[in-house]
Amino acid sequence: MQIKTITPYKPAFHYEDKEHSTKKEDLKFSNLLEESLDKVNQLQREKEEYKNLLITGEVDNLHDITIATEKANIALQLTLSIRNKIVEAYKEIMRMQI
Repeated sequence: MQIKTITPYKPAFHYEDKEHSTKKEDLKFSNLLEESLDKVNQLQREKEEYKNLLITGEVDNLHDITIATEKANIALQLTLSIRNKIVEAYKEIMRMQI
């Protein structure tokens, strides 16, 4: 009796996941950082636009303003937290003796 080896699972369809690409250019930390900061900046701009609409009285839905404001605040808090961790790590590396 011949025993065959187990072959790895092969998907029936092949598709490209562009969102989760593994190209080397996409994996650079600087690209990730730049995209993240751009997103935070965009959220801050949207918050300011909603704030101006609220001041001028042109807003219909206060709920959207609250959501945009909280999204921007949370994104900014997360960005500051990450920055603080990076600064702490840098200081720790600088304290290391060679």
